[in-house]
Amino acid sequence: MSTDTDASLSSYDKDQGSKLIRKAKDIPFIPIGLAGFAAIVAYRLYKSKSRGNTKMSLHLIHMRVAAQGFVVGEMTLGLFHVLGILARDGGAHW
Repeated sequence: MSTDTDASLSSYDKDQGSKLIRKAKDIPFIPIGLAGFAAIVAYRLYKSKSRGNTKMSLHLIHMRVAAQGFVVGEMTLGLFHVLGILARDGGAHW
């Protein structure tokens, strides 16, 4: 009985992974947003060495705002992209 459960769970994981990859290929804005978020955080942390007299808390706030702004902008572009696809196809995907 456990082999049936294991088989169904492994196929579930495989299906979910392929679904994520397929969605990322169809609409690449979310992976791009996550990559941009990570890049901004990494760059700002690297630049924190030469922040001068700026307090660390202020530097972290600026880093968070920049990273979140990038993600929100990317999600907005993704929304317009999806709306354009729906308008072009006449809502056939939904």
